[in-house]
Amino acid sequence: MTVADLQVELEETDSKGRYVYRAPGGEEAEITFSRVSPTRIIVDHTGVPESMRGQGIGEALAAQVVEDARGKGIAIIPLCPFFKAMAQRHDDWQDVVEL
Repeated sequence: MTVADLQVELEETDSKGRYVYRAPGGEEAEITFSRVSPTRIIVDHTGVPESMRGQGIGEALAAQVVEDARGKGIAIIPLCPFFKAMAQRHDDWQDVVEL
């Protein structure tokens, strides 16, 4: 599954936000973040329901975060263990992820 296959929405307040995918049955997968400055965010949580696991949804959400950060000139600090593990596997994310 790729980012293009998912309808991912960005929900944001002044200091926090989340990327969310809503499955047809209503379940949600998400990656949440906190804004620490105009040019840095901390990705702090990835939540994928058991019924959605193993389908690449978490990775697709992570890729969307990276794509948006790249487009906005934002650096990502990965506190979430899942996101950090994904970033360590993707050398092409190193321009925006601070490992």
